[in-house]
Amino acid sequence: MTVLGVASAADLLRLFVVPAFAWAAYRDVLTRRLPNKLWPPLLAVGVVALALDVLRFAPFTGYESRLFLVRVGFALLFLVPFSLLAYRLAAFGGADTKALIVLAVTYPATPEYVVPLWLLPETSWLHTAVFPLHPSALGVTAMSALTNAVLFGLLYVVHIGVRNAVAGRFSPAMFVGTPTAVSRLPDRHGSLLDTDGAVPTRGLDLDALRMYLRWRGCTLAELRRDPAAHRDPTSVGATNDPTDGAVDADVPDVAETTPRPDGGAPTDDAAAVDAAVESAADGVAAEDDPWAADRFLAEISGTAYGTTPETLREGLDRLAERDVVWVSPGLPFVAPLFAGLVVALTYGDVLTELLRLVGVL
Repeated sequence: MTVLGVASAADLLRLFVVPAFAWAAYRDVLTRRLPNKLWPPLLAVGVVALALDVLRFAPFTGYESRLFLVRVGFALLFLVPFSLLAYRLAAFGGADTKALIVLAVTYPATPEYVVPLWLLPETSWLHTAVFPLHPSALGVTAMSALTNAVLFGLLYVVHIGVRNAVAGRFSPAMFVGTPTAVSRLPDRHGSLLDTDGAVPTRGLDLDALRMYLRWRGCTLAELRRDPAAHRDPTSVGATNDPTDGAVDADVPDVAETTPRPDGGAPTDDAAAVDAAVESAADGVAAEDDPWAADRFLAEISGTAYGTTPETLREGLDRLAERDVVWVSPGLPFVAPLFAGLVVALTYGDVLTELLRLVGVL
């Protein structure tokens, strides 16, 4: 049953997710941060739409209704675990994972929208088109959104490589990063790249770098002016809240309190701080802790985006010695995921059409 001959009630309800994803994509590009409160309402929309479809297809005796169940099973039993696994492997961020889970619940099958189009305005003939124009053979729009997003991501990689080649910047990292002046890093997102080997490897996360600098209360420029003094762990006194590393975070001007490594309440007692840090660092001597990297990771809550003391030290050494470094900008994946969803709902599955074009399907 359709509403006004356009779509089912469930499919119309699903459209409320699209503008929310548009806003999320904008925020992801701008700040690389999305509020957790965004996802529960969108997930609720998906659950309600799915429940309406279940009521429509029950008792699942026909071919179409059983095919619907298969597609829902694929979305929930493959895409949801896949997104969680990608998060555990650090291939997805937390927002990317939540976004894909929302899509898996909201678009487990292919919606159908009948849209009137004035194809021949000079003759005043009213025509209609059914979207998506080219749905995938699998029939799971969430999967189409994901594969479309991956293809858009590959285009981004090609764009980076071509831009570096045109500029004469040939390197093993030319398809995954760009040379960037160190002075511009405080306002950049991404991670440092180690290009010394045959294959570039990811280094210090720039959000973690901002956390470290805020924690010890200095700027990157100050650290570079006197790296020897800052490398000495005894140069770190009282420390600040490291924030989450966001570019626009509200950063205190002076060190006030230091969170305890055991998760207890903050304290401004220097002796208590020193004792807690010594315990958390498991007896690491000061001279064995260049840049106070062990102390930093012992004091903060969380892992600073997977940063290890060695990664932090290597990154700080590189930033102290070089004026230009290779940086992987990091793709804000919610943006191509939104684009992939829009294309999936209008054009359809790009990968399916490419495979048909080359004769695979």
